[in-house]
Amino acid sequence: MTTALASPTAERARTFVAANLAQAVALGRAAGDLVQEPAALAATLRDGLPNLADPDYLEGQRRVAPGIGELFGVRTPLLDGVTRGIRATTRRDRSTVLLDAADRLLRESVLELRWLSFDLLTRSVTTDPERTWQLVRATARQASDWITVDTLAHVAAAGILAEPFRWAELEQLVYSPSTWERRLAGSTVAVLPFTDRVAGRQPHIARRGLAIVGDLIGDAEPDVQKSLSWALRGLLLVDRAAVTAFIDTEAVRAAAATDGLRAWVLRDTLAKLPAEHAARLRSSLDGIRRQPDATSTSRAAAAAADFLGAGIGLEVPPAARTLLARA
Repeated sequence: MTTALASPTAERARTFVAANLAQAVALGRAAGDLVQEPAALAATLRDGLPNLADPDYLEGQRRVAPGIGELFGVRTPLLDGVTRGIRATTRRDRSTVLLDAADRLLRESVLELRWLSFDLLTRSVTTDPERTWQLVRATARQASDWITVDTLAHVAAAGILAEPFRWAELEQLVYSPSTWERRLAGSTVAVLPFTDRVAGRQPHIARRGLAIVGDLIGDAEPDVQKSLSWALRGLLLVDRAAVTAFIDTEAVRAAAATDGLRAWVLRDTLAKLPAEHAARLRSSLDGIRRQPDATSTSRAAAAAADFLGAGIGLEVPPAARTLLARA
């Protein structure tokens, strides 16, 4: 039996994290001690995080998320260490205190500070849900990269599992003119089965999740498409029969309309299907490719176009009209 050797890059990353993890936890504890003083907490993190930065990692972040905002380049395990430190010293603090700290961190320009607020929001979403959701919505509106959105999705998923009527938050986002708000809808569906492996895998999760994907599939934005294929792969763990039926139906639609936008999402899901079934679907979609100048074919895009055009016969929820009006 042979053991695969780690690549030099992976080995270097592990060494870097091991050498700095204790410092990361200590920074989190120092910041957490200042939770009653949000400005001081933010300043402590702002001063300490550059000492944990890895230039190689920063370069990689900018490569996988072109156009991403201001970053120090702190590796995820080290940010997790900072989070553990903050949790250790704030475990007895009220949600109002945590929310004040999260609100302050979300005002920072450096993304890592904003990301550190998300654990605070996950903790407050069950005890002070309304204010937490206000911050989630505000953060989604301001987002401009997939890393922020996909991390924020964990907060939204926890909130939906705590209060199922919060599905309405995602149902509104499918009509948003913002790529990143639409991606949040798909990404939240994707992480639900992993947020809680019992509550997140109940049959209604697949039903509600497929409705979201069904509204968005055909979206022209690659960042939204990626969240939808991710969502379908996650939902296969919840209700394989329902998701498989959905994929089959959408494959027929994609083939009939030569819809490359829809076909891309489906092809990106096939690796999780049985080989024979995947091969059959791949054959039915053969040659159907997305074009860079293609217009969205999703139900949500059609509804938005109707609303912004004639506004006749539209069944967009009233709360979603504010999102559409931003376009």
